[in-house]
Amino acid sequence: MPRFFSNKRLILLLVGVIILVALISFSLKDRQNASLPEQVVKDVVGFGQSLFSKPALYITNVIGNIDGILNTYEENKHLKVRLSEYASGQAELADVKAENERLLEIVGKKDELRVYDPVQATVISRNPDQWEEKIIIDKGENQGIEKNMAVITADGLVGKVVLVTKFTSTVELLSTENRNFRVAAVVAGEKTYGLIEGYDIKRSELIMKRIDSSFEVKVGQKVITSGLGGIFPKGLLIGEVTEVSTDDYGLTKLAYIRPAADFSLLDHVIIAKRSSIVQGTDGDSSADTEGEDGS
Repeated sequence: MPRFFSNKRLILLLVGVIILVALISFSLKDRQNASLPEQVVKDVVGFGQSLFSKPALYITNVIGNIDGILNTYEENKHLKVRLSEYASGQAELADVKAENERLLEIVGKKDELRVYDPVQATVISRNPDQWEEKIIIDKGENQGIEKNMAVITADGLVGKVVLVTKFTSTVELLSTENRNFRVAAVVAGEKTYGLIEGYDIKRSELIMKRIDSSFEVKVGQKVITSGLGGIFPKGLLIGEVTEVSTDDYGLTKLAYIRPAADFSLLDHVIIAKRSSIVQGTDGDSSADTEGEDGS
């Protein structure tokens, strides 16, 4: 009996191998239609795959979308930082360009100083109590700066040096309320002389006084320094006439002058350095006579 069963198992194994080979050869044949068992197997397997693949694909897409959103968020943060840096760089570049233009304009003013040696300086501070009256620059005695030297910008005259230390100088602006601060002025292209005396705070304009009543002064005319007194070089632009009237006594005329320079925005200036400062033999009286206070 054991022998019979042993042979029977061998026979069954051989029959199974034959059937398997037959099925394999049958499935490898070039057929247009699948057999019924194949269809059943494929449908069952396909249905099972769809049950698992669709949720897996959905989850994969969701995870991919979340990952994409996170990546987009990080990219946006990075781009915002870059954009901020770009905007900052553009602003800095614009400021540098504007500063270069101002410096080039200042360099172009050297010829107008004539016998004066121009010294470029930077404004380092302003008088906190009198915002529009005095500034402090980074040039002093060591650079040959002396009291009463004229100070200008590329736009025009701004004031004069009133105090000097080793490394800094204090400049009093034309907008000062100091009544002793006078500038001898003339209408450009005319022989109309006067004195810049005082500043109208409400109008933000200079006042040109002591104009001979016979002189005709028109709105829009340019006013420049006359060079009298030796403090301010001749031909420096002061401003433009905006209004002309008579003084309280009606003997002379006065004019309101819109300053060419912006006193509230000063960063670079030029000092008219001279080998010697013109002083009157009688002290300040000579300067007063010529139209500029030497004090």
